[in-house]
Amino acid sequence: MNEFKALEPEDAMHRKHLQEIPDQSTNVTTSFTWGWDSSKTSELLSGMGVSTLEKEDVDSENIPQELLPILGQSQSPQRKRHKSRGNDKDFVIIRRPKLNRETCPGVSWDCLPDELLLGIFNCLCLPELLRVSGVCKRWYCLAFDESLWQSLDLTGRNLHPDVTARLLSRGVIAFRCQRSFMERPLVEHFSSFRVQHMDLSNSVINVSALHGILSECFKLQNLSLEGLQLSDPIVNQLAQNSNLVRLNLCGCWGFSESALKTLLSSCSRLDELNLSWCFEFTEKHVQMAVAHLSKTITQLNLSGYRKNLQKSDLCTLIRRCPNLVHLDLSDSIMLKTDCFPEFFHLHYLQHLSLSRCYDIIPETLLELGEIPTLKTLQVFGIVPDDTLQLLREALPHLQINCAYFTTIARPTVANQKNQEIWGIKCRLALTKPSCL
Repeated sequence: MNEFKALEPEDAMHRKHLQEIPDQSTNVTTSFTWGWDSSKTSELLSGMGVSTLEKEDVDSENIPQELLPILGQSQSPQRKRHKSRGNDKDFVIIRRPKLNRETCPGVSWDCLPDELLLGIFNCLCLPELLRVSGVCKRWYCLAFDESLWQSLDLTGRNLHPDVTARLLSRGVIAFRCQRSFMERPLVEHFSSFRVQHMDLSNSVINVSALHGILSECFKLQNLSLEGLQLSDPIVNQLAQNSNLVRLNLCGCWGFSESALKTLLSSCSRLDELNLSWCFEFTEKHVQMAVAHLSKTITQLNLSGYRKNLQKSDLCTLIRRCPNLVHLDLSDSIMLKTDCFPEFFHLHYLQHLSLSRCYDIIPETLLELGEIPTLKTLQVFGIVPDDTLQLLREALPHLQINCAYFTTIARPTVANQKNQEIWGIKCRLALTKPSCL
């Protein structure tokens, strides 16, 4: 006891006396306390280069001022604070309370039902829809819901076949992909697609990739492969789409007459067929085509076959398709005036095109004006300009040379900015201005 009382005065300035440390061998209870003169705090901190912070109210420490009214209304119990002994300056640690969602304005996205989120996602274009799919697992499932992928437009894009097939497997019904590039073969295997309307016109597509995509299509109703290289397996695969209504194979090549026979024999519901200007089309191709045309066809384009289309083929064609409304036989130089009586057997014929059939004498065109149902006549290249006006005056009930291009079985007949195919608008597109 006496040792603690004999402390030097200099030490006494910085600490208080130490009480006796408890002796475990005795029953006397003693304690000691470390003390600190609060007046020396600022002097010590100044020497260390640290300034003293002014103490705030405990309830508002580290809390933004704008949140104080909200937190003041919270009825959550206050946390217990542990204070040190003594009446000196207390050092208190406080944790900022979490904000209660009920006190915050608005509704959380997690509270919205799937139907409402699908309605919101339905207003997004393709890049935005792909972006929100990366938010969370729930949004990923909703973003790829088949109800949002009914129609897809990837016109003019450089695409990977596997990515294209993966998108088609999401439930796409209408697929527009004109002037696109898919030069790699298809690697992955996919289940059958639900596509019913497909436009791949004037694209550059690997034959193997094209076969891989079409081999999973069994519900096609409208199809345009204009300008594409085909093969016998591809054409035979198309024959499995018995519900085809419109088929555009203008400018295609790479398939035999036997494959063409299989296709036309299987597609018994065709209404519009475009087989014009197919490369490597021989006389046998033409004969096989006219001999197996479906009786349901009302619009037919067989232009561009010059010497391969004979009068006998025309007779077979008219006998097979008596319900023709629109017939285009342009650039068939073997057709002459003696073919005109055959056209009178078509009781529903409204539109006839004989452009650049150079062996037809212009004066004999007056005979065609006697067809009671005929409305338009295209005779570009065989009627001189000075004779054209006389022909129009002689046949005032006909529109002569009113259309430069045919629209038979073609998906888009308006301007190039139109995103419709066969009257179906493709909602998901990369060309929407707000998405660029």
